[in-house]
Amino acid sequence: MEHQHHHHKEAKQMHEHHHETASGHDKHAGHHIADFWKRFVVCTIITIPVLALSQMIQQWLGFELKFPGDKYLLALLSTFIFIYGGYPFLKGLYDEVRDKAIGMMTLIGVAITVAWAYSMAITFGLKGMDFYWEMATLIDIMLIGHYFEMKSVMGASRSLELLVKMMPSTAHHIIDGKIHEIPVSELKPGDIIMVKPGGKVPVDGIVNEGESYVDESMLTGESKPVKKEKESKVIGGAINGNGSLTIKTISTGKDSYLNKVIKLVEDAQKIKSKTQNFADRAAKILTFVALGGGLITLAVWLMMGFPFVFALERMVTVMIISCPHALGLAVPLVVAISTSISAQKGLLIRNRTAFENARLITTIIFDKTGTLTKGSHELQEIKVLDQSYDKKELLRLASGIEQNSEHYISVGILRKAKEMNIEIPNSEEFNYLPGKGLEGRVEGKDIKVVGPNYLKEQNIEINANVNDVTNTVVFILIGKEIVGYFILADQVRESSFNAIEVLKESGIKNLLLTGDNERVAKKVSDELNMDGFLANVLPHEKLEKVKEFQHKGEFVAMTGDGVNDAPALAQADVGIAVGSGTDVAAETADIILVNSDPQDIANLILFGKATYKKMMQNLWWATGYNIIAIPLAAGILYKWGIVLSPAIGAILMSLSTIIVAINAQLLKNKLLSEYY
Repeated sequence: MEHQHHHHKEAKQMHEHHHETASGHDKHAGHHIADFWKRFVVCTIITIPVLALSQMIQQWLGFELKFPGDKYLLALLSTFIFIYGGYPFLKGLYDEVRDKAIGMMTLIGVAITVAWAYSMAITFGLKGMDFYWEMATLIDIMLIGHYFEMKSVMGASRSLELLVKMMPSTAHHIIDGKIHEIPVSELKPGDIIMVKPGGKVPVDGIVNEGESYVDESMLTGESKPVKKEKESKVIGGAINGNGSLTIKTISTGKDSYLNKVIKLVEDAQKIKSKTQNFADRAAKILTFVALGGGLITLAVWLMMGFPFVFALERMVTVMIISCPHALGLAVPLVVAISTSISAQKGLLIRNRTAFENARLITTIIFDKTGTLTKGSHELQEIKVLDQSYDKKELLRLASGIEQNSEHYISVGILRKAKEMNIEIPNSEEFNYLPGKGLEGRVEGKDIKVVGPNYLKEQNIEINANVNDVTNTVVFILIGKEIVGYFILADQVRESSFNAIEVLKESGIKNLLLTGDNERVAKKVSDELNMDGFLANVLPHEKLEKVKEFQHKGEFVAMTGDGVNDAPALAQADVGIAVGSGTDVAAETADIILVNSDPQDIANLILFGKATYKKMMQNLWWATGYNIIAIPLAAGILYKWGIVLSPAIGAILMSLSTIIVAINAQLLKNKLLSEYY
């Protein structure tokens, strides 16, 4: 029931003065929720005199409140509630009809309009009983239901604050060759700033002077640091390597790349998923039942020769009863609870429908890097092939080249060099060979640290038995000669074992998808006792693999680390982006796991199942009573003297609402006790 679309205009205005800070952004979204809360409070207070002035309530509670013009005061107060409290729903009705997306708003809008118009007719002389108090309570409950719903969406927006924090708050501003530290918010396009080694880039800009490798992985998903020199563009939020850069500012604040990413996430949260979710589908059916049932009721009674006033009352009763208060609360409450608990636990749900569909998953494809394994390659062994060097010397020369890169292999080699207290030599003419390795000059020697792909390409023969190694191997070449190689191994995360076990118990096939060779894939797959693996898969083939499974009728979830897997994540029925930072750039993912913990993926599925079950229970409670109430309201048992009065209908309605609210709370206890 994500009716954010009926606040489209406000959302737009909200973005126009988009946040410079996390708290600023929060204020605007909060202001929106506050609007519903305000309408709810005002209308609820005015509902009290409406109830007191309603004859039906007076009869029940056994008191009388009559004074000249009381019915006009009742009509006036009710009209205020209809216009002020009903505004979001009437606007929503208009938007839904215009967009041909009949849903909850149409159902509520029709019910309150019919109730108000019919009651006004009675105030001004039509025979019968007015429906003001039913209309007022209906509006109150729908407003609070909506408030819960929007709060749950806000829960997801909290994740955006973490992103905003990625931006440094101060910058080193250069004026006349002197550095002044000033708040980033004071920078203007054209200002020159300095970014020190290891510092964060505070703005989007162009390099004025200096050279460095900058890590943009948090922003673009590109895991390898990118070389920046004069005229290169840099992105605010990126982390500088070991060179100093002076940068000319292009854009700051809300025009920056990071803010665009934040906006992407916000929009993803607002956009209603293509397939309408449950409450909306139920509401759509009920809208047609209400309108159709009402008109049929009217026609049948008239054909049977009953007075128009009687037939009209039956029609209105059917239409009002068809709008279940509980439906307005059934799903939002469950969603509010599940999304907020999920967000606390590091599961950011961006597409509700995908979350609801988590229960349908039959196959889950894990992209290995950093999901099931730690992604931190440890240097296990150094093998020397040319005896004029020893292990330490090979490591020293290799680290001279590797210091220019942030690739996980480089990090592994440098970590080992530091452990062994090796002084890392300087390197020149450094060059990055995409997908193959690195090269450069160290102490006058031409050195390459490369993977097997490079050797194949250059037809270089290896006189060593490397084929039995199940881990990552990189070779060190001096000139054209292979002088040795390094063996690095990735470690499986502890929580992966449990996650795979949970998936197996749930009958979900789990496969490993990796760009590594068969042996590496088999090793991880066997260690975790998985159902299978797909090795040597290039990034652009991932999408095809997902499609293949879908063609076999599987409902596929895919986990990946963001941007480079974006097409596959988008293709998958449920796309799960893993890891911090890059995930947000993965605007194609439905669900983001902040902590990169595979156990969270298993939880997500169990969580989705529990949430879906609770929604279905609530929908049955909410609509089940309608199945009985509508025919009774239409007067099917009139012959036997049983006609459901609007009042009894309203009591049943309130009961089902209370049951639904309690039932939703039970979900909270279940989720917290069972999964976390």
